Amino acid sequence: MSKDEYLAFHAGLLAGEKTEFREWENVPYFEGCMPIEVMAERGVDTLRYGPMKGVGLDDPRTGRWPYAVVQLRQDNASGTLWNMVGFQTKLKYAAQVELFRTIPGLEKAEFARLGGLHRNTFIKSPELLDPTLRLKARPNIRFAGQITGCEGYVESAAIGLLAGRFAAAELAGQTLPAPPRETALGALLAHITGEAEIETYQPMNVNFGLFPPIEGRSKKADRKLMYTSRARAAFSGWMPA
Repeated sequence: MSKDEYLAFHAGLLAGEKTEFREWENVPYFEGCMPIEVMAERGVDTLRYGPMKGVGLDDPRTGRWPYAVVQLRQDNASGTLWNMVGFQTKLKYAAQVELFRTIPGLEKAEFARLGGLHRNTFIKSPELLDPTLRLKARPNIRFAGQITGCEGYVESAAIGLLAGRFAAAELAGQTLPAPPRETALGALLAHITGEAEIETYQPMNVNFGLFPPIEGRSKKADRKLMYTSRARAAFSGWMPA
């Protein structure tokens, strides 16, 4: 999109007719998966630094980065079905069709399915689960994956892996210690099972903010290397046989 195209699109998002929530649906948005019109309300450039960021995408016609982009993800082998990445929305269907056809290249698009919002269901894990992902009130039950409040495919699979390892160790009459807090597995597990703020608990991707801080001052690039080097050393000392 050019600047003018983007500004017109942004104005259309703000003006478009939206579906109103019912009283029982009025729950907080997850910051990692916001409706595009809500992001647009936060400022004219918010989308340009989010799902419509054009950084690093050289326009072959100009050699420059576009002012804004819409990412399309191919969803079938024949290339006839594409997904608009990051375009969850509560715009009404007619408003979506009208607005999305103003996007360059989509003027004649046929919309197989229009956008909506999905409910992210998760339990209050820091209050309910013990350090091995067992339900405190019913230790014969373990929770794993996204329902624990982890966010992302890799994170959900990782917590599922840990739940399986904990269960296998318990059935064998053994005790499997939690992964070290200096590792991604350990940091995420600790967040889920006790270190997060209970009342404001929200789904969380793994990130360096969950790790014990690195002492001293250093450049950002150096800190990442220090975090990962420390994690590898800690994990190699823990990793079960």
